Order: sequence, then structure tokens, then C-alpha cells
Amino acid sequence: MSQRNLEIQSLRLKRPTNRFLRFNFLGLLILLVAAWTHLDIPWPELFSSRRIENLQRFVHDIYPYDLRDQPFSFTGFWQWFTKIWSEKGFAATQTTFSMSVVAIILAGGTAMMFVLPASRNVASPEPFLPASQKPQLRRHWPWKMLVAFVRGLFIVARAIPEYIWAFLLIALLGPGAWPAILALAIHNFGILGKLGAEVVENIDPTTPRALRGQGLSRLQIGIVALFPMSLSKWLLFFFYRWETCIREATVLGMLGIVSLGFWTRESRARDWYDEMLLFILLGAMLVLVGDFVSTVTRRWIRRA
Repeated sequence: MSQRNLEIQSLRLKRPTNRFLRFNFLGLLILLVAAWTHLDIPWPELFSSRRIENLQRFVHDIYPYDLRDQPFSFTGFWQWFTKIWSEKGFAATQTTFSMSVVAIILAGGTAMMFVLPASRNVASPEPFLPASQKPQLRRHWPWKMLVAFVRGLFIVARAIPEYIWAFLLIALLGPGAWPAILALAIHNFGILGKLGAEVVENIDPTTPRALRGQGLSRLQIGIVALFPMSLSKWLLFFFYRWETCIREATVLGMLGIVSLGFWTRESRARDWYDEMLLFILLGAMLVLVGDFVSTVTRRWIRRA
């Protein structure tokens, strides 16, 4: 064995080890095996002749219907696409996009109003004071209860899936776009509120303490320091959740709202797999648009 290999072997033996991580890894492995065994997945059926025939039929049916009896041409494909786009695709895409935008603005705007009461470093009797000047313990309890209440709202809002919220709101408001919009807004309110509070709590306290020493109030510190310092990271979460809203707005369309999800469900029910694939790709295109807007906006904010 060469000298280099001996040195590598020596370093490997001297590397730091952590028994806790090893036991965690072993526990996860056991949990995975137990879950896999409990599911009892019939692997032979996955590659049966029936499954292969279904796959072949699906691959055949996703080819545009108008082009199946003739050689492929871009002109024929464009005519097929523009026909579906003008009849269904444009309105469905516009509805899906609009639902996601309204939902995320409602969620983000509402969450921002609850972020400071949910942040433990802000919701205290005297925020950003040095440890030697902390007020008495009994003055902390009302603020702790406020934090627990607001964070409880966040937990309830995000614990219930958007689809369940939509079912409940349809029973209250009737069919339409608003149940889906409010369902997305409520769920994402819980997520953005939680993430926003965590961002504020992890901010470097140097600047807020300096402003506090100059006599600024809690709200003034939030506007002057906490909001600008957390904006870039919070927008990362905001736009990520917007992308999620676009995907979920597509799914919620299956409840009857004429969006991409509605036409995806209708196409699947009629075995129009070519149209179904087109509506799925239009939904993916909206997510790409959201990702592009997110990247450009955050880059502009960082430069500013």
C-alpha cells in the first residue's frame, strides 16, 4: 500500500464519529423496511403484460388525435394546439394563474400582519433589551400567550390541506372560484406566517438593539429594521409558495372550477390523453413563469 493510501486510511480511522447519528440512520433504515413490508407492494404486477399494454396504449393516445392517421407535421400540430388553446386552454390557464395570484397575495398580506406577534424576540414586554435589563418574569406571560395563540392559528391553517379547506368552503359559499382561492390563502397563510416568524426570530439583534436604545418603538423597529432585513429571505418563501399555489390551483380545479385542473379531469374521464397531457404541460409552464418572476424579483431586491 502506498504512503498516500496509508495516510488516507489513517485519516479515515481518526475521523470524528457520532453514535447518535449512527443510531438515527439505523432507526430510519428499520422504519423504511417496516413501512415497505407493511405496504405489501405487488412487484410482479407492476411489470405484467397488462401493465405493459396499458403503457403502450397511453403512449399511443398522448399523440395528438388529429395527427394519428397522417405523418407528423408542425403545421398540423400547431392547428391542433391553437384549436384547444382557443377553446379551453387560454381561459383555463388565465383562471388558474389568477386564482394563484389572488390567493398568495391574500395569504402573504395577512401573514405579514401576524408575523411580529408570532415572533418571540418581538412579542415580549421590552423587545431587544440587553439581558441585564430584562423585565420581571410575570410580565412575560401575556406575551407568551399571544405568541402561542398566533402560532396556534398558523398550525391550524396549515395542518388542514387545501383540498379539505375547499370542500368546507364550497359547503359555505357554494361552487365557484372563491372557495378554492380562500382554501389556498388560508393554508398558505399558516405556512408563510410560520416561516416569516422564524425569519424574524433569527435576525441579528445588533441593529434592532441599537434602534431600541435610541427610543424607537416595537412597531418602528419592525418597519425600519426587521422588515428590510428579512424581506429577501421572506420573498424566497413567498414565491416558492406561489409556485405551490399554481400547482394546487390546478388540482382544485377538479372540484368544478373551469381551470386547468377541470379540463385535465374532463380529458381523463373521456380518455382524451393528448389533451390531458397538454393541460398538464400548461400547468408546468405556469410554474416556470412563477420561478422566473421569483428569480428576477429577488435579484432586483438584492441589488437595490
